[in-house]
Amino acid sequence: MNLKRTFGAILTVLGIIGLIYTGISIIQHAGNYTTMMVVGVIAILFFFSGIGLVRTTTDQVK
Repeated sequence: MNLKRTFGAILTVLGIIGLIYTGISIIQHAGNYTTMMVVGVIAILFFFSGIGLVRTTTDQVK
């Protein structure tokens, strides 16, 4: 089990959840604009960090 790859998958899922939450909040006009922007930016950072970890981590055979 590769810990970096698992952590990357968790970050990716959290990013997707944050982006969905931000999208729903924007569509429903629920919440403060500043809060939605902060959540959206953090979700984008999580998403791309997770994708980067999964992509660059190689499997090592023991």
